[in-house]
Amino acid sequence: MKLKSIIILILFFITLIPAQKIGKIAPEPDPIMFPPNAWGVDLMVSEAGFGIGTFLRKSFSQNLTGFIDFSFSEAKDDREVEYVDYYGQTYSIGKVNRVFLLPVYVGLQQRLFSENLTDNLRPYINAAAGPTTIITTPYQKEFFSAFGDAITKIGVGGYIGFGANFGISQSNLVGLNIRYYYIQLVDGNTIETLRGKFKNNFSSVYITINIGMMY
Repeated sequence: MKLKSIIILILFFITLIPAQKIGKIAPEPDPIMFPPNAWGVDLMVSEAGFGIGTFLRKSFSQNLTGFIDFSFSEAKDDREVEYVDYYGQTYSIGKVNRVFLLPVYVGLQQRLFSENLTDNLRPYINAAAGPTTIITTPYQKEFFSAFGDAITKIGVGGYIGFGANFGISQSNLVGLNIRYYYIQLVDGNTIETLRGKFKNNFSSVYITINIGMMY
């Protein structure tokens, strides 16, 4: 996916947010006490592919939150070129393996400007780290049947990001998070993604839409 398409996705998502004095200086009302726990799903997109994940959060204070998240995403080689055949099927010349990333990370989220912005906009920075399972399947085989020949490798990594939660609902959670993932294979392992081309690092920027519930 081109960077232009990702930017359009962000702008579209922002237009869905109700205009409730987002980003304006707050008067003096008491801050809303949001529930301390949250669970939900992450919808992820990057130039390396799409992904889906889940998260569990626990607030330690008004501004500091701990979390654990798990995701499953595709990791295409940035040198890969996709073509579309006569029947609308996509294919990549020279592609050897499909690569899938399954990170399990633990991290912290720090809310920013809580005393200056309304609770309708809650920006934050976050960071997480942990192990990553990396699965490869042969590209020449059909997508699902190829998992019968899957090979599993182990990597380590993490991400840093910034984002915001939107709205004043005390039950529904909606947010947007931009993350830079750094994922490195361990023990000198590499993966042949394209014929004769190997990778041991699968870093990428992901735009993540968070949808969940607070309790």
